[in-house]
Amino acid sequence: MILFDLLFSGPPKTEAQLKKEAKKREKMEKFQQKKEMEEKKKMHPQTESFMCLPSCVSDVLSPLPDSYSPQFVEAAWYSWWEKQGFFKPEYGPNPCGVFMMCIPPPNVTGSLHLGHALTNAIQDCLTRWHRMRGETTLWNPGCDHAGIATQVVVEKKLMKERKMSRHDLGRENFIQEVWKWKNEKGDRIYHQLKKLGSSLDWDRACFTMDDKLSFAVQEAFIRMHEEGVIYRSKRLVNWSCTLNSAISDIEVDKKELIGRTLLPVPGYNEKIEFGVLEVVVATTRIETMLGDTAVAVHPNDSRYQHLEGKMVVHPFCDRKMPIVFDDFVDMSFGTGAVKITPAHDHNDYEVGERHKLPFINILDENGLLINVPPPFLGMKRFEARKAVLQALKDLGQFKEVKDNPMVVPVCSRSKDIVEPLLKPQWYVDCREMGKQAADVVRNGELKIIPDHHIKTWFNWMDNIRDWCISRQLWWGHRIPAYFVTVNDPSDMDGHYWVSGRSQEEAREKAAKRFNVTADKISLRQDEDVLDTWFSSGIFPFSIFGWPNESEDLRVFYPGTLLETGHDILFFWVARMVMMGLKLTGNLPFKEVYLHAVVRDAHGRKMSKSLGNVIDPLDVITGISLEGLYALLMDSNLDPLEIEKAKQGQKSDYPSGIPECGTDALRFALCAYTSQGRDINLDVNRILGYRHFCNKLWNAVKFAMRTLGEDESVSDRWILSRLSAAVALCDSGFQAYDFPTITTAIYNFWLYELCDVYLESVKPVLSRTDSEGQKQADICRQTLYTCLEVGLRLLSPLMPFVTEELFQRLPRRHAQDSPPSINLFCTHLFFCWHSEDVDRQMEFVMSVVKTIRSLRADYNLTKTRADCETSHSTLHTHLKLTRFSRDALIQGLGQYLYLYGPFQTEWESV
Repeated sequence: MILFDLLFSGPPKTEAQLKKEAKKREKMEKFQQKKEMEEKKKMHPQTESFMCLPSCVSDVLSPLPDSYSPQFVEAAWYSWWEKQGFFKPEYGPNPCGVFMMCIPPPNVTGSLHLGHALTNAIQDCLTRWHRMRGETTLWNPGCDHAGIATQVVVEKKLMKERKMSRHDLGRENFIQEVWKWKNEKGDRIYHQLKKLGSSLDWDRACFTMDDKLSFAVQEAFIRMHEEGVIYRSKRLVNWSCTLNSAISDIEVDKKELIGRTLLPVPGYNEKIEFGVLEVVVATTRIETMLGDTAVAVHPNDSRYQHLEGKMVVHPFCDRKMPIVFDDFVDMSFGTGAVKITPAHDHNDYEVGERHKLPFINILDENGLLINVPPPFLGMKRFEARKAVLQALKDLGQFKEVKDNPMVVPVCSRSKDIVEPLLKPQWYVDCREMGKQAADVVRNGELKIIPDHHIKTWFNWMDNIRDWCISRQLWWGHRIPAYFVTVNDPSDMDGHYWVSGRSQEEAREKAAKRFNVTADKISLRQDEDVLDTWFSSGIFPFSIFGWPNESEDLRVFYPGTLLETGHDILFFWVARMVMMGLKLTGNLPFKEVYLHAVVRDAHGRKMSKSLGNVIDPLDVITGISLEGLYALLMDSNLDPLEIEKAKQGQKSDYPSGIPECGTDALRFALCAYTSQGRDINLDVNRILGYRHFCNKLWNAVKFAMRTLGEDESVSDRWILSRLSAAVALCDSGFQAYDFPTITTAIYNFWLYELCDVYLESVKPVLSRTDSEGQKQADICRQTLYTCLEVGLRLLSPLMPFVTEELFQRLPRRHAQDSPPSINLFCTHLFFCWHSEDVDRQMEFVMSVVKTIRSLRADYNLTKTRADCETSHSTLHTHLKLTRFSRDALIQGLGQYLYLYGPFQTEWESV
């Protein structure tokens, strides 16, 4: 077996090195710039039957370094690929069709974590594979404006630096501040994507607030509003009092409590009690009783049959409330009698609708009490909780408090407790669109992989609710709807909403609607903006200029594939399908591949609140434990959470995270990706694939020193194994089976090429006689094929190290050789497989394994080759084996050159 030196992380870092950790990335950038200045050297002239490529970015004339270094290999290739236009679909011919995929646009405020790294590793592998197959390939980049997240970031920045709120600045000036921040800070995520090797066509990069995409958003709203699919209604929404905005379900974290729990709430000095139940009339939110309009019991509850048609009086006002009978009540919960607050609870809202109860809103947008009697009027909601409880005790109407397991909705952005609040909002009627989205999966037009997500898809689509699309923010696509007032005293009811591409268009619509002249119309545009998911829902076609016709729209829409995490199957994938069908008449893609969620090595979801989120760049370049601590200190975690997170990091990364490199990270992420399973990512496993890169490096380095008919069994066998690896990779990519791909490549390079074939050809390549030279030439040709095709197989997963090694290989035929390993080449489809040869070689290898085992059993080494007793015993043992003499000698030929002193003994057997 060839034993290569593995490259480990090196000796412990000095104190001075630790202090420079924060500047490491900046140094890497300078290193990259230096490499680019030294690029473009001419390669070797043509020699014999081989020909080298044109000049390229890496200094491939210099000797291959002794060991693999990610920093050396990954410094400059990406900028060369980009400058050469290799990532553009216009590059090269189109013999095999079109592959198009758009990126799930990351938030402009964001920073990639390992979950994003998984998404982009998978997507880039698929993109590079399709590109190497000769397809016109486009992976379209983009970034989302992230309405709430971005506004919160800029508001915090304003308050910290200038002690100003957005209201102090005003809407227009605040939006200018957001654009300024975006232009200064918002491109970091693109830098991370490039470091991950993502082969995106950056000339087509789109931002959801760009003019082109903003126009598409406006057009989509107006068309759907005019058709009646978008409408305005007053309903309960998820309301964040801190943000003063409605938020989507995905921005609500469900915090499970097992009983009495004190939680911090923004705007309150003391923690607030949750997880308790007040009885006799049960409630977990006693402050909301100020908005009660009924008491509900189950129709079959014998305890309350005598109360049918009766009324109860509210303890704090003269309000008389009916006792209603409704199936939603759980007779076994509490006393079986439930207070009903239709304006502040989703279940109560439906009860109120069924029984036509009054809806009394007791909270304003800031969480202060309104429409309630003194002394509660104007109180903060959770201060009112204590006051109402005390008032009940004073009236003698308080019974008891019990622990109560419950789920508390928490705003993921502000950490505020989410309130159901009755607000007029804009909605999308999703019933018909949801039915269409379900039907295209049922009839096979849209394929969802893995298929166990189909059940979830049908559950959502068949029971879909209308979608609230308005947000009370300033940053985002302002809703193109106008409130109309007709300036005519005789028309006191002249109020209406119209939509328009401009105020003039809206005025003309309103004038026509009310049959008045345009000068009688006054308009006020809605202050709200659209939900970010609305603009991302039309992303697959807005990026190509829809609704305007364009060549890109014609060629690349509908797309081929949508790849993303399963956690946004409904919030993004379903909405793209619905809006694509609604606005273009076409599915936005033919297949949806959903990967699993990345968790840490202990199975915990990666979360900033747990302090276990890892920046992929810190895995690529390495970071000390002190560096990880420093990142925690810069976070928004409270001191106790920081300390807990530091202990976790100390346990997981006692010496920090070693430098693993991009290629190793990508390979590890793909190797982990088993359909349907979440990924518990251990960084130490990534380091193992960095060692694999070193093995690969040394294998090519050895082969390059030496660089038909009459092929040996081992030559035919390695070509057969190469063909099998090609077939496995091809079927793996088509089935999105990434573990099959990584296993096939890993096994070929490590266990078949390095451990077996390179060992078997060493004695052949060292022969100097004429017959030996002839055999050596055959070995070289075979070895070259293995290296070239093997590197191509690995290239989609490890683009940097494979490009570096590929560029150093001499070329057989210049006309067949593309300038980069990224590009189409027929050699990728190498196919030669022989089961007979595989069986022969399997037998030979079994002989070798037997001999190795016997050597170990009898402790035979080169230094103990004269041990007559051991030789005699081994000689006897071998005579008892069932191997034939010819087969035994054939197998030993792969092995004996290392142990020449034993050769006579073996041959006598």
